[in-house]
Amino acid sequence: MFRTGRMLRETLRAGAAGPSEATRLVREGRLMEATAKIQERLGGLPGGPAGGVTGAPDMPGVPGMPGSHGAAGGSDRAPGTVTRGSAGGLAYRLYVPTTVRDGAPLLLMLHGGTQDADGFAASTGTDEAAERAGVIVAYPEQSRSANPMGYWNWFRPGDQRRDAGEPAMIAAVAREVTARHEADPGRVAVAGFSAGGAMAAVMAATYPDLFCGAGVHSGLAYGAARDVGSAFAAMSNPPATVTGAGPVPLVVVHGDADRTVAVGNGEAVVRSALTGAGGVAHERAPGRVEGGRAWTRERWAEPGGRVLAESWTVHGLGHAWSGGRAGASYADPSGPDAGAAMLAFFGFTDDGRVR
Repeated sequence: MFRTGRMLRETLRAGAAGPSEATRLVREGRLMEATAKIQERLGGLPGGPAGGVTGAPDMPGVPGMPGSHGAAGGSDRAPGTVTRGSAGGLAYRLYVPTTVRDGAPLLLMLHGGTQDADGFAASTGTDEAAERAGVIVAYPEQSRSANPMGYWNWFRPGDQRRDAGEPAMIAAVAREVTARHEADPGRVAVAGFSAGGAMAAVMAATYPDLFCGAGVHSGLAYGAARDVGSAFAAMSNPPATVTGAGPVPLVVVHGDADRTVAVGNGEAVVRSALTGAGGVAHERAPGRVEGGRAWTRERWAEPGGRVLAESWTVHGLGHAWSGGRAGASYADPSGPDAGAAMLAFFGFTDDGRVR
C-alpha cells in the first residue's frame, strides 16, 4: 500500500502530472493541492468528465487519488434476493434472480475505485438485467485494508498472477458461488469498470479455465502497468505492445471522449485478445441509441465463427458506464446498454454470440 505523498512523487517522476506547479506543491508538503493539480491534468475539470456524468474522476487503481463513481439515484430495485457472503478473504454482494434455475450462468462484476458493490450494482442496473436473463451476479468488494480507496490493485505484479494476490481471491468467490448455487461452471464470466475492468482483464488472462468470457469497460489491458507510475502513463498513453490475453473471449466498451482512461486502452485490450490468432475475420457496424449516443461495434472471429473479441466505441462518452441508470455518478444512460451487450456476448441471453 502506497502513502499519498509517495504516490504523488512517483506520479510526477512518471510525467503524468506535467505542470511544475504540482511538483512545487508536493515539495512543500501540500499534498491535497498537488492531488487536485494532477486530477485536473487527468480530466477532473470543473463540471465533471466528458459524457455529462457527475462526480470526480476515477484514477483506476492508483491509491490516494480522489474520485468516486458514487451511488445511483432512485430507489428502484430488481425483485430477486440480495445476500452477502465472503470467500478467499473478500466480501461479496450476491444477486439471485427470481427466475433462477439450476445450472444458471454466473457473472462476477468488479466495481471501480472508491465504489462499493451496492453502488456499482445500482449505477449499472445489472441486477435488473440479470433478473430478465436468469443470471446470478456476484459483486466482489475490494477491502479498504488492501487499498484504502477501494481500487483493485490491477497494476501490481503480485496481483497479476494466478494463485496469488487478488486474482486468487476473486477466483475463490467465483468458485464458492458456483458451488453453493449450482451455477453452470462452464458459463462463468467476469466484467468490470475502470480499475475493475482492468482487473477483469487480469482474471481472463490468469484463469482461462474458470471464465468463459470477460468484459472490460473503460479499463486497461492485462500487463499494461507494473507500478503506480506506469499505471498513470498507460492511462493517457496506451501501450503499443500488449501481453496476450489467452483464449478467453473479451468484450470491450469504451467512450472516445474518456479523459481518464484514453480510448486507445480499449483498442489495446482487443489486440491482447487477438495475439497469436490467424485468419481472423473482422466486421464493423455503426449504430445509435434512439435519442442518445452513436456507437461503432466491431467483432473479430475465427474461421469457424467463434468470436474472439468485440468492441463497442461509444461516441462522446466519457469515463462512465454506458447505458447506466439516470442520475447515477459515472453512469451515462444515453449510451448503448453495456450490461446487455456483455450478457449477450457471453451467451447468457437468447441473442448471445459467444459459445
